[in-house]
Amino acid sequence: MDLRAATWTDVGDCETDLAVVPVGSTEQHGPHASLGTDVATAEAVADAALERIDRDIIRAPAIPVGIAEEHRQFPGTMWVSAETFRRYVRESVESLASHGFDRVVIVNGHGGNVDALREVGAQLTRSGAAYAVPFTWFEAVGDHGADMGHAGPLETALLRHCAPELVFEERVADVKDGAADGWGEWTSGTNLAYDTAEFAENGVVGDPTDGDERRGAELLELASESLVRLLEAIADRDVTRPERR
Repeated sequence: MDLRAATWTDVGDCETDLAVVPVGSTEQHGPHASLGTDVATAEAVADAALERIDRDIIRAPAIPVGIAEEHRQFPGTMWVSAETFRRYVRESVESLASHGFDRVVIVNGHGGNVDALREVGAQLTRSGAAYAVPFTWFEAVGDHGADMGHAGPLETALLRHCAPELVFEERVADVKDGAADGWGEWTSGTNLAYDTAEFAENGVVGDPTDGDERRGAELLELASESLVRLLEAIADRDVTRPERR
């Protein structure tokens, strides 16, 4: 059930304790992909999984702004502090839990959110407010994950399949010239760069021409199948906390 399209009486009649919350970012994705890429991909994976699973699940509205200050030199990028992000996500989940939806999967589309979401999940779970687990789609696509950059082949492919209107195709061929091959500048196992503009002229990491629509369809299938397995596991899990040893 999509909360945006439901009434409060519809939600009151829904007999489930399981919810998904898509989370993304509003940030640069090179000259060829929308600032809303991370929201669009998180929503696409969440919705595809909900279509596959034979369970009643609440689908919350997406959280569109995340931890993205590393892209601050590129116009249009929005960000909040890690503290603000953690608090907003936590309180959003707590509001769902107050209505009985206290098993929650946070479906994430932005790498900068990963660490904070794991912390939020732990806080919610240990406090007893809700059992919350983050799921990041590009970590659940098998060998494809090795090609994850930024606005590179994976994100471009998934957009081409799920939201082609968010890809400016006439610009894709020229993107590679200003893109970086990898994330950051590394010496002695240490990343010397904090901001994307330090190592990627146009904000892109990877070659988006390697991400066609067919690959996007495969990515959506892999990610949504993984999410379905996770949702099933969480629905059936004993979420009581262990006793003190």
